Amino acid sequence: MHGFSRLGGGANTQSPPPSPRLRRKKSGSAGGGIFANGVDSYELQNFMERIVYVVISAVYRRRGVLLFAPLLYISGMLLYMGTLGFDVVVINKIGNKSGPPGSVYRSNQVFKRLWPHMEAENSNGTSYVSLSNVWNPKLRQGWKPCVHQITSQSELPSSNGFLIIEANGGLNQQRLSICDAVAVAGLLNATLVIPYFHLNSVWRDSSKFADIFDEEFFIYALRNHVNVVRALPEDILQRFDNNISNIINLRVKGWSSSTYYLQKVLPKLLELGAVRIAPFSNRLAHAVPSNVQALRCLANFEALRFSEKIRTLAAKMVDRMVKNSTSSGGKYISVHLRFEEDMVAFSCCIYDGGEEEQHEMDIARERSWRGKFRKRGRIIKPGAIRMDGKCPLTPLEVGMMLRGMGFDNNTSVYIAAGKIYKAEKYMAPLKQMFPRLETKDTLASAEELAPFEGHSSRLAALDYTVCLYSEVFITTQGGNFPHFLIGHRRYLNEGHAKTVKPDKRKLALLFDNPRIRWENFKRPLRDMLHHNDIKGCEIRKASGSLYTYPIPDCMCKQADSKNENSNITQHT
Repeated sequence: MHGFSRLGGGANTQSPPPSPRLRRKKSGSAGGGIFANGVDSYELQNFMERIVYVVISAVYRRRGVLLFAPLLYISGMLLYMGTLGFDVVVINKIGNKSGPPGSVYRSNQVFKRLWPHMEAENSNGTSYVSLSNVWNPKLRQGWKPCVHQITSQSELPSSNGFLIIEANGGLNQQRLSICDAVAVAGLLNATLVIPYFHLNSVWRDSSKFADIFDEEFFIYALRNHVNVVRALPEDILQRFDNNISNIINLRVKGWSSSTYYLQKVLPKLLELGAVRIAPFSNRLAHAVPSNVQALRCLANFEALRFSEKIRTLAAKMVDRMVKNSTSSGGKYISVHLRFEEDMVAFSCCIYDGGEEEQHEMDIARERSWRGKFRKRGRIIKPGAIRMDGKCPLTPLEVGMMLRGMGFDNNTSVYIAAGKIYKAEKYMAPLKQMFPRLETKDTLASAEELAPFEGHSSRLAALDYTVCLYSEVFITTQGGNFPHFLIGHRRYLNEGHAKTVKPDKRKLALLFDNPRIRWENFKRPLRDMLHHNDIKGCEIRKASGSLYTYPIPDCMCKQADSKNENSNITQHT
């Protein structure tokens, strides 16, 4: 028999997202049109096709080896498509070595050619866009935050037991675990113990829940929907010899449905009085009943707020960015720049650092992932990774993209990032294009940042807040940080993300042509900006994440939300 569950129902289990491993791009998908960069790649394809044809023709002339023809054909095609791992080098008409269009880092050459044109356009005052009109107000649909899907309760039913979860990863992966844990606790009518944080080998942050989030407010905001306690009661702990590790750890598979929790987890909860799920990241499906989704909305957008120390400094930083942006009406751009050493190493992309860069990246990969990239049979093709839009953008590329979109050198830009790889070298051109550039280290004093040093999640919380209130947010590499931030910005901006998520496959081709004209460079970038404006308001699909697409689960049309009563915001 199952215990009482306030949030019944179920949903199909969702598949986990694809691994970050390299997915080989199909032949011909590199693009064309204004992005095409010569005919070398097409000549290569025709040449390889002729070789395969000649080999097969020769085989068919000899009937004795006719049975080997299919094998030879398949081998030839594997070689042609690149599966066997041979890096084909094309010699262009000038005699320089190059790969297929978009496969080589040439951004510094493109910048050298285009910089005089950027300067001339800035001097003439002919920039395309200002922060006051970058987003078209006609595209907004009047969505407002609402939590009316959750029915207020004066008294919660008797708890079925205690749920203990361990949140792993960085700041926003922890956030994901916390919000999903609230939803599962509501589904099972369990009492949630304030989540523990796993000490991640990459992030190396020993912060506890209360160091990052406002624990008291979290408990208060959920009081009518989920019971939350700071620790297990003594009588429950005594059942397990005062050791939480003795509590059974249920190995819940990724993206489990609500039905799975009701059928598999709830009986154990009733039997034992307490269960653990560690790790808990990505353990609840995207598609769950609306009442479970509502708890996710409540937890993420209303109950979770940063601790007082983080909020205080973050508010000062936002205020300073506004004051520094007087030339643009107090509005600024924020960029999530993923060009830290570990990110560059993990991507396996090649930039312009030669053998020194390769040596440093090999050391970084071995330090953090021990043999992962040296497994037998693993083929790493940096050129294909770049063509597929998987390489982290350099600061130089971010700057060229923004200038191409029409933002001039008076634009205030905030960079949210960890320790940039070879910052002195790579940040210089971005500062050259945008002199009004700020980071945590320039916006806050060393004394203000001292309590946060060595705690990557707390530093990330400062970045998160400054990005949240920017007029434009640029995401460059994906991950949990933009995943949550884009949704949060939609929640605060009438459903519009006010975010630029660039098409990096197109960018790879655009940055590949050192002879490109300024007009041909900026036209596709301004089209890209317009496309992001149109896609700013999106309704969540069945397979989409509520944390990125809060419409319609967490928001409703302005006309429908006039009578919305929110007891949450009154306790600030």
